[in-house]
Amino acid sequence: MASSDCEDLRGQEEESFLYFAYGSNLLTERIHLRNPSAAFCCVARLQDFKLDFGNSQGKTSETWHGGIATIFQSPGDEVWGVVWKMNKSNLSSLDKQEGVNSGTYAPMEINVYTQEGKKITCRSYQMRNYESAPPSPQYKKVICMGAKENGLPLEYQKKLNAIEPNDYRGRVSEEIEDIIKSKETKTH
Repeated sequence: MASSDCEDLRGQEEESFLYFAYGSNLLTERIHLRNPSAAFCCVARLQDFKLDFGNSQGKTSETWHGGIATIFQSPGDEVWGVVWKMNKSNLSSLDKQEGVNSGTYAPMEINVYTQEGKKITCRSYQMRNYESAPPSPQYKKVICMGAKENGLPLEYQKKLNAIEPNDYRGRVSEEIEDIIKSKETKTH
């Protein structure tokens, strides 16, 4: 997969920033709900971190009805995701979506590596004090759809598909249900 918008970032740093997504924001339609400026940049790998799911301060996500994605340092492991190039005007909406003000996630600056081995510095988010908990079936589905849509390595997609969700049988928000439904009808 060719890297697209990462190369022409020079000279545009004032208006834009790079964001590494590893959870539900892997899916284009999901990130565009609140952050319309997000443009696919490339697939990238975060070295020495591991993906986990949990409830911030032990509280289940009202949006997703299960654990939500986070990362933690884990030597030898890796997390794959998507680098989005975003307009700085979307920074506050991204922070809001990630629950920065409520203390759910803390922004962090990380170095990720493209499939060609190029290092890129990005903004990402890490959940503060959380208890591990499985994701809802819908949350897992959105992450797996995003991983497939953006061509994350197949071995990593298999790991994501193998995650055991919780047994939530209800619905999530209308806009998310619509995205899942529209994606499923396109792929069947």
